[in-house]
Amino acid sequence: MSLLKLSIATTDYDHFRDFRLGPVRAEGLDINWLNLGHHECFARFTANREFDVAELSFAKFSAQVTRENSDIIGLPIICSRLFRFSSFYVNKNSKIKTVEDLKGKKIGSPEWAHSAAVYMRGWMHNDMGVDLKDVHWYQAGANAAGRKEKVELNLPDGVRLTRVADKSLSEMLASNEIDCAIIARPPTCFLEGHPDVERLFPDYLAMEEDYFQETKVWPIMHIIAMRKHILEENPWVARNLYNAFLESKNRSVERLLDPAVSRYPLAWLSTYGRKMQSIFGEDPYPYGIEENRATWEQMALYTYQQGIAHRQFKPEEIFPEGIMTKVII
Repeated sequence: MSLLKLSIATTDYDHFRDFRLGPVRAEGLDINWLNLGHHECFARFTANREFDVAELSFAKFSAQVTRENSDIIGLPIICSRLFRFSSFYVNKNSKIKTVEDLKGKKIGSPEWAHSAAVYMRGWMHNDMGVDLKDVHWYQAGANAAGRKEKVELNLPDGVRLTRVADKSLSEMLASNEIDCAIIARPPTCFLEGHPDVERLFPDYLAMEEDYFQETKVWPIMHIIAMRKHILEENPWVARNLYNAFLESKNRSVERLLDPAVSRYPLAWLSTYGRKMQSIFGEDPYPYGIEENRATWEQMALYTYQQGIAHRQFKPEEIFPEGIMTKVII
């Protein structure tokens, strides 16, 4: 039997590396792996479906997988996941001290379908009493002008979104043209020590630990998407890919937790990793549907509320049927 050729495009994650470089193989598959920046993966897959399998923003995936007769499907494989209370940056002159102070303010994010911002807008709207309509939203590139939305939107009635093509969020935050920015990575103005720019939640780590304990949600930023016709023609591909990604991730976690074999030159990283096990469980970076149900369901709600997803999906709808079938030996 000849191997099925597939192209995969992702960022260079350690938890994918053993699969990408060959120590782990997906049975029956000949992989051409393109190691690209995640923004390039997103842009080329959403616009042109240039790859068979690709890393994709969870928010953008939610928009495309809920289209009528969608041509993509997901795998419950997590490329990137991060809590995002650290992602609020404010101008001190706006005198914002609490999340409630964001009512009536101008808040920017790089795209509306930006997973980090989706989670935090959803938290504000559902948990903190700051309605989507209470804010004037802005969209612009994080540190450079010209970034555009990659998926279609159907914004809720009353939501104000202004797109700015000739300035970056970093510029606007530093000049106080906006009061706050929700950005996945620190904006240039913050990194360069602008005297007026600070984090809204400097004690974000404690907030995030408490949030997980209360909700069991660990926000997922990017997942693996694949073209649906591949699965229709070869139903076995999804599970074989999942198995390989899972083994590669497990090997990465083992290295992280064992200071004798860790690839990372940091003194207490394995100690910190074991602390994560005490919080998240034996597998501190779980794949799968049930293991992440609270997070899948939260993004389904938030993307629908925010006019990104066309409907509120259930986790089982966005992944191949039977992908988590148990195999007992």
